[in-house]
Amino acid sequence: MERTLVIIKPDGINRSIAGEIIHRFERKGLKIVGLKMMHLSDELLDEHYEHHKGKPFFQKLKDFMKSAPALLVVLEGNNAVEVVRIMAGPTRGYEALPGTIRGDYSISQQHNIVHASDAPETAEKEIKRFFADEEIFPYKRIDWEMVYAVDER
Repeated sequence: MERTLVIIKPDGINRSIAGEIIHRFERKGLKIVGLKMMHLSDELLDEHYEHHKGKPFFQKLKDFMKSAPALLVVLEGNNAVEVVRIMAGPTRGYEALPGTIRGDYSISQQHNIVHASDAPETAEKEIKRFFADEEIFPYKRIDWEMVYAVDER
């Protein structure tokens, strides 16, 4: 099983759609193994968005991400990174198709509701950045045999 990180950004929190977003992932068959709300610090944001340092929008992005708490979610499932990325839709909300999270709830490039890890290696680093080992809760989901075929578990 693969794990991935989703951050429901301040716009998702302020618009009261966090539950709907989590519900979509659960309905798809992904398992929540970590969940917490937090105010993101400058240090965490500098590390998380290091690839954007020096770009004109960097400070605005950080200010936006600090404008309200974020909800951090670790999801687990087969191909979890790819599944979540497809469900989230393209980064720019105005390019995202209806039916995706961004297609249904975003028209902005920056206020795009969720962050989703872009690769399994990135997901692993991001999960460690935001979650201590004791904040991840492995468990056997009782409906797993209905979600996955025998050879997929």
